[in-house]
Amino acid sequence: MTPARVRDGAHHDVLVVGGGQAGLALSHHLVGAGTDHLVVERDTVAHEWRDGRWDAFTLVTPNWQCRLPGYPYDGPDPDGFMRRDEVHAWVRRYAGTFDAPVAEGVAVTRLAPRPGGGFTVTTTAGTVTADAVVAAVGGYHEPVVPPWADRLPARVAQVHSHEYRSADALPDGPVLVVGTGQSGTQIAEDLLLAGREVHLAAGRAPRVARRYRGKDCMTWLAEMGVYDVPVAARGLAKRESTNHYVTGRDGGRDIDLRDFARRGMRLYGRATGVLDEGADGILTFAPTLAHDLDHADSVAESIKDDIDRWIAAQGIDAPAEDRYVPVWRPEAEPERLDLAGIAAVVWSVGFRADWSWLDELAPDVLDHEGHPRHVRGLSPVPGLSFVGLPWLHTWGSGRFLGIAQDTGHVAAEVAAWRAGGTWAGPAEQALDLPAAG
Repeated sequence: MTPARVRDGAHHDVLVVGGGQAGLALSHHLVGAGTDHLVVERDTVAHEWRDGRWDAFTLVTPNWQCRLPGYPYDGPDPDGFMRRDEVHAWVRRYAGTFDAPVAEGVAVTRLAPRPGGGFTVTTTAGTVTADAVVAAVGGYHEPVVPPWADRLPARVAQVHSHEYRSADALPDGPVLVVGTGQSGTQIAEDLLLAGREVHLAAGRAPRVARRYRGKDCMTWLAEMGVYDVPVAARGLAKRESTNHYVTGRDGGRDIDLRDFARRGMRLYGRATGVLDEGADGILTFAPTLAHDLDHADSVAESIKDDIDRWIAAQGIDAPAEDRYVPVWRPEAEPERLDLAGIAAVVWSVGFRADWSWLDELAPDVLDHEGHPRHVRGLSPVPGLSFVGLPWLHTWGSGRFLGIAQDTGHVAAEVAAWRAGGTWAGPAEQALDLPAAG
């Protein structure tokens, strides 16, 4: 990868905002087509894989699903799971395979329509213009904590999952993890394996078995075409769904919160707030634990049902396997936790998007919930596209597995539009259609 730079006053056919895997994949298509373009990255290429994950992080999708345009995984362990630093290095190597023109350390602060067509792009390194702009910055920008987090005592260390690195980096003493999505459950396990006393406030996140009937469940789902089902067939509300929790650690295994409890982790329902009682306050929880554990299990078992039907329909010779039996059930719903016994809290309750650099286009580009309006990545504003969003087109869109298809489509549509074709973004009258399903 040859370092590029922003030249104040320059014009590009296409400007790509974001130098992660989606932005690089789009750049690969543009390089192949001979299209003048520049990728601008606020930090460094693929930095989130290194800077936004904990030390023991691994992919939850098997390595064989790591497929970028012209760059499939070709390592020695296709059914294994790359660790954090391996993923970071793999994506950075990708940029070098086609000499992606990336300007690192450059943030885009404003995007505005240009008189006569195209865009004016203000960056921290100067202002440029472009016929087309592709936003490849994902959808997870600002870490979220509950509004009552500031009511915790000052002595309790608070970190977001985005900042968590290891148990050793937290102060000694019991740790509360809030949230049971992929990050929260894996961080809770990381702390448990380190010998820490762990309290975990669960939520509605579903789970999936790591393996079933002789194969990784995600491999079964890929073969079944589940990752190719478009979001339009599921309803736009699907883009808000939480990913199923599982882990690729130590070769991959289930994450079972019931087993965590059996091993000493203390589980609670959804965290709801802080009461000003006692020296440090009392954290309160809704009585949702049993229901949410049952829900997570029911999703995992329903996926197995789908796999069973697929195996039968295809006549596949796959070994039989006994179904999951819960190994622990809560005897009561704990609704209070004295914060005097907690040294640190890890918030794993998600992120919010920050599209403030699109403010001048926001009424057209963003809906009332702040989601980008688009059809397969093409916004209502001709020339402005999105790639790398969860459920951009299919469930696979937010994974390495779907990036090549999404970026290939956007690159082709941008090229056709620049050649005089029509723009295939959503029509104005279709922007507020209710979600299907």
